[in-house]
Amino acid sequence: MLEAVTIDQSFFDTFPGAQVNILIANGIDNHNATLSEAERRKMLQTAMDQAESFLGAAQFSKNPVVAEWRTAYQAFKKKKGARASIEALLKRIDQGKELTPIDPLVDIYNCVSITNGVPVGIEDRDKIQGTMHLGLVEEGLPFQPVGADKDEPTLAGEMAWYDEQGAVCRCLNWRDAQRTMLDEASQNIVAVIESVTPDQATRANQAMTQLAEQIERYFGVTPVHNVVLTAAEPTVKVAD
Repeated sequence: MLEAVTIDQSFFDTFPGAQVNILIANGIDNHNATLSEAERRKMLQTAMDQAESFLGAAQFSKNPVVAEWRTAYQAFKKKKGARASIEALLKRIDQGKELTPIDPLVDIYNCVSITNGVPVGIEDRDKIQGTMHLGLVEEGLPFQPVGADKDEPTLAGEMAWYDEQGAVCRCLNWRDAQRTMLDEASQNIVAVIESVTPDQATRANQAMTQLAEQIERYFGVTPVHNVVLTAAEPTVKVAD
């Protein structure tokens, strides 16, 4: 089980002035019959409409939210084709593709992500071992991507989330591990939003406030932690 979240100094050395928003919530019922699939589909459509404010440039890579993360990804070793999770969501919208319902919590955080133009990640904290770190990692940390049938270990100098058993999310916020992924049975979660620029940080703070409000509204759960980790305060301990 997750005991703490800490941001390694290597993250702040790579991105001076950066921050990471962390939210911890317990006791979520992700089967949640109170939020129907039709309601979630409507929420996603509204969020996709709002996300258009982050698009507009004829060349997709020139949109500011996309461009700033592509620049950030040049600062560390990464797997070919790795992009920030928010880019993948915005690209679908830019191409006229719908975001379809998955499960209540995933749909809620996808809405928060695209409405604010930030990468939101959520892991099942019961599946994480010890402390979850974000920092530059060594070569060969075990990692099986969601939906894959084989291990794809980390590269030396890659920026990744990791715990005592291996990588949790590779290439900053690119791809989650099958081992720690959120699913319908998940009850205790950790949500993260990384920011490497002041503008991202402003939107991340708004996004995490919205996520906390949505979790309380739709699941009847008040998060036990909603904090911002910085170089001065890089760790939050997680109470049971």
